[in-house]
Amino acid sequence: MNAAPFSAEHYESAALAAVHFLQPLHQLPPLWLLLPFLLLLLMIATGPLFYHRIWELHYAKLSIMLGGVVALYYGYFMERGMHILLNALEEYISFIALIAALFVTTGGILVRIQRRGGPLVNLLLLFSGALLSNLIGTTGSSMLLVRPYIRINKGRIKPFHLVFFIFIVSNIGGALTPVGDPPLFLGFLRGVPFFWVMSKVWLPWLITIVSLLLIFMVFDTMAGKGDLSERETKGGVSVVGAKHFLYLAVVIGAVFLDSSVISGFPSLQDLFHFPFGVREVLMFAVAIAAYKTADKEALEGNEFNFSPIREVAFIFIGIFFTMIPALELIGSYAASHAGEFSVTRFYWMTGALSGVLDNAPTYLNFLSGALGKFGMDISSVSDVREFSRGLPSTVSGDVTSDIYLMAISLAAVFFGAMTYIGNAPNFMIKNIATQAKVEMPEFFQYIYRYSMPVLLPVFVLLWWCFFKF
Repeated sequence: MNAAPFSAEHYESAALAAVHFLQPLHQLPPLWLLLPFLLLLLMIATGPLFYHRIWELHYAKLSIMLGGVVALYYGYFMERGMHILLNALEEYISFIALIAALFVTTGGILVRIQRRGGPLVNLLLLFSGALLSNLIGTTGSSMLLVRPYIRINKGRIKPFHLVFFIFIVSNIGGALTPVGDPPLFLGFLRGVPFFWVMSKVWLPWLITIVSLLLIFMVFDTMAGKGDLSERETKGGVSVVGAKHFLYLAVVIGAVFLDSSVISGFPSLQDLFHFPFGVREVLMFAVAIAAYKTADKEALEGNEFNFSPIREVAFIFIGIFFTMIPALELIGSYAASHAGEFSVTRFYWMTGALSGVLDNAPTYLNFLSGALGKFGMDISSVSDVREFSRGLPSTVSGDVTSDIYLMAISLAAVFFGAMTYIGNAPNFMIKNIATQAKVEMPEFFQYIYRYSMPVLLPVFVLLWWCFFKF
């Protein structure tokens, strides 16, 4: 049942509610502190292209150094700076624990598809991967399927094959459940009902997936059969290392080991002030156990090594710390301007920033702003649940609150496909493909050759159909 409309006076002060969660209790960081993030972004884009040897040898040091600049400033010159840095460290450890556990676990599962790649076979694999992303996350689905996808297309694989894999399996596919992508899981922890996303986003999800698959079919048909040295085979699917699906189930189950989901669940952060919890300990333990007990045939068949996860670990520790000032400034802006934001602005701003920043805190910042627009607080589970049901707005011609949540949720997940750093699996797919001698577009090439001309028109279509009016 919808709540009664707010009074005009209530609405005027509604946007201030977001300040409770977002407005810093200390001074905002200076604008020049955005430079380490921008420099790291520029180096990620240009390093592999213009100074490959230097980048390969020193990317870890450069990433840590730039993150260290921000950490030192916050540690010495910002009120509550150490608290903010500790939160960033907790988020990073949680992030890398999940990514590492999924990477190692799926690395021990060798999927053999007894068919040669072609437009129809590839389409079925991509669509299956999109569905699977909602069960084991975009990272799990990507790591499980990318190697067999490359194998069945050996001799005909082109850059677009992996780019569309990133679009569909590594990002957009996981938009239907909180398990699919981190922003949606954070929304679930804050109070968004588990099946709310599926009930609201399934139609734009289907439109986007079908549109991308049709475009892919055109590309793949034009690519032809390529240089296939092996005779085309027809058969089913076989799996080596099936026991690792049990490890995978443990990892997915561990995602829910949180006091926000299970009342009274122990928190190592609260009890011992550790920057990690039971969930992260379990995920790292699963990663070690999965590697130690992995079938050698599966590891060799997948050409498994730790290079992709190592690169992600070092690059993203720099990203997590250098983006702190950007997220604080964005959070402050969202809190103070939420009252004047339309659904369109929430959609495009959430999307644009999710492409270059971590989409999880971006999602939270704009969700808090949207809640503030309706006089509600993101720290209240009951407020978030009421917000997701669809509260009426007092603004003439405006829409109910659930449309704001739908716009923010969709944009945070979908726009992660716009760049290699928009979502962690993107970077890992690029690394795995490069190791397999598959040509991949560089950072800016990915944007201007693929994401801008292919994804952006689809995202404009979604905006026109669901949010413009």
